[in-house]
Amino acid sequence: MTTSEQLFERAKQLIPGGVNSPVRAFRSVGGAPFFTRSAQGATLTTVDGVELIDFVCTWGPAIHGHNHPRIKAAIAEALERGTSFGTPNPYEVEMAELIVDFFPSIQKVRMCNSGTEATMSAIRLARGFTKRDKIIKFAGCYHGHSDSLLIKAGSGALTHGNPDSAGVPASFARETIVLPYNDTAALEAAYAANPGQIACIILEPYLGNIGFVKPDPGYLAFVRKITAEHGSLLIFDEVMTGFRLARGGVQELEKIVPDLTTLGKIIGGGLPVGAFGGRAEIMDHLAPLGPVYQAGTLSGNPLAMAAGIASLRLIDELSPYIKLDTLGRQVVDAAQAAAKKKGLPLQSPQSGSMFSLFFTPTPVRDMPTALTSDAKLFGRFFQACLAGGVYLPPSAYESWFLSTAHEGPAIQRACEVVSSAIESL
Repeated sequence: MTTSEQLFERAKQLIPGGVNSPVRAFRSVGGAPFFTRSAQGATLTTVDGVELIDFVCTWGPAIHGHNHPRIKAAIAEALERGTSFGTPNPYEVEMAELIVDFFPSIQKVRMCNSGTEATMSAIRLARGFTKRDKIIKFAGCYHGHSDSLLIKAGSGALTHGNPDSAGVPASFARETIVLPYNDTAALEAAYAANPGQIACIILEPYLGNIGFVKPDPGYLAFVRKITAEHGSLLIFDEVMTGFRLARGGVQELEKIVPDLTTLGKIIGGGLPVGAFGGRAEIMDHLAPLGPVYQAGTLSGNPLAMAAGIASLRLIDELSPYIKLDTLGRQVVDAAQAAAKKKGLPLQSPQSGSMFSLFFTPTPVRDMPTALTSDAKLFGRFFQACLAGGVYLPPSAYESWFLSTAHEGPAIQRACEVVSSAIESL
């Protein structure tokens, strides 16, 4: 039997760092990554035969658990008809109808292949629509690895201590204004300093890439107000939160209507998918109707569309959000009880099936406060959980995810392991 250690040694000879996405390398938590052989429900099984309760859920898509029979059957049925056509297909239309139904702010939508493609394309569209060049993003918000957005990013860039990537030209970076999240005065100052120049604001309405962080009360309403006043577009990056925290994402929870929304994760049902959509008058600036070019050979791939349609229809049938919130609360309550017993300061922001644990006495509301969390302590906590059979995001600065499959023995066992790991620190 080939082991994870053997596979990693082979991979390091052929793949930079031995991984195809940086955070998988485990560098911030220590040790070497395991390789997964299969996944079912709430559980990953490694090539070494170890079963792990999974709190990563493919970084969000697996809201129904891994390898759900309905999604698997939908892929199999679509596969009988072919893998890719390079032409329009019926699944694309059905997916667009579902997205528009779930998200009232979206009147038209275009499919693409990843969250990075979605955010990159939405930024280009915002610039083309407004005829302005500058954009505002927030420190710690990660919107994929396109040049305009990989500036003071979260996710793996933050984990490895490189919030700014080599290879991003300084001229590109000058068009991106980076502000602190949850700071209204900084936004006012940015608009005052750049009158008539800002095409859009893009943000994760609930942050998931410096760990899970929620906005201050009224903050998102302020962002909506200031963009409208200055003729900028507001882009909500709901690649993580869309469909996961509510049927219509954070914008449903917060009753905020953005101009554009980027989506991904769950609408692929585990396959690679992204999408962006918004007001029809903006979306109609895309080619072939308008001057903003965006394209993709595999966009609207029939297998991915079939999987995503099954995933969204399951959401409508199951209405899982109360259940998922209950499961999330069980984990953070268990963690807080253990931390109190141990005398460790712990912050545990949570909404539904997304949450994080920060080992800090400081309430976390932005990137600087997230960085007060003890990353070395988290690494020890991560390893203790892994040894107990629970897999967490291998970074102190990522959101955890739950699925409906965690209900029952999986969540009970996970709570026991998390508690024990905290008490062992």
